[in-house]
Amino acid sequence: MRKLVLSGVTLCLAAQLATAQIKLPSPSPAATVMQTVGTTDLTVKYSRPSLKGRTPFTDAFVPTGKVWRTGANQATAFTTSTDLMVNGQTLPAGTYAVLSIPAMDNWTLIFNKDMTVSEQTYKQDADALRVQLKPAKGGKSVETFTIGFSDLTDSTAKMNIMFGDVTAAADLKVDVNTNAAANVDKAVADMPNDPAVLQAAASYNLSKGRNLDQALGWIDKSIAAKETFRNLFVKSQILAKLGKTAEALPLAQKALALGQSSNDASFPFFKEGIEKSISEYTAKMPAMPAMKGKKGKKA
Repeated sequence: MRKLVLSGVTLCLAAQLATAQIKLPSPSPAATVMQTVGTTDLTVKYSRPSLKGRTPFTDAFVPTGKVWRTGANQATAFTTSTDLMVNGQTLPAGTYAVLSIPAMDNWTLIFNKDMTVSEQTYKQDADALRVQLKPAKGGKSVETFTIGFSDLTDSTAKMNIMFGDVTAAADLKVDVNTNAAANVDKAVADMPNDPAVLQAAASYNLSKGRNLDQALGWIDKSIAAKETFRNLFVKSQILAKLGKTAEALPLAQKALALGQSSNDASFPFFKEGIEKSISEYTAKMPAMPAMKGKKGKKA
């Protein structure tokens, strides 16, 4: 009986250990890489196997010509906060499992809608997008599998998949102007009476030459809520863009005077630009006709 009791206790302890969430070292540790491109946030969550003397993309380790989870453990997850172009094809905003089919001369990169997918359960009809990559071979060998971003601009980047001496890169592109404009419109909709938001929104439209009448309405609301040298200067610039120089000049002059008396630490960074605008507006103003003096009568 004693042996039976002990066996029962041992089984219970084993079951508890098996189900407990004990953090232990993993041979393929988890990693997260985040990158912002323009206004788009990209996130990759994946597990990173190491070579440990093995050669990838051979029959023995990560075979070519077969679906690979592009990492280890659970499916690699890729999230884009906005629509994204991958090698010229559209990937809608969302989270996807990343798989690939490596080959010597050509890789297939797969974004799949099934986040629980594995090599054994993969179904092509769940693909959101497939693109072809040209792998490059050579250079320093990467011991631990790596996914990263490079060649960043405000609208483009490369996503690099690196293991051993092989790198497969995908070209990413976002429509930064459309995304930024949508963010501006949403911010104004969410905070329609915030003077700082209204000023920033008007400044964006001004910088892009986008809907200047709308920008003028926004900056007027900002000024009505709280007049500052910044929003006065923005309004003067909008008016000048609309060809209303006579209205722009006194506003720029008022912005200069207000800034000089404001004790705002940022004013020195704006001062030269305001003074330059005043000079430009003044030069565009029509010259005043000269006053003719009266001739005195001869005695």
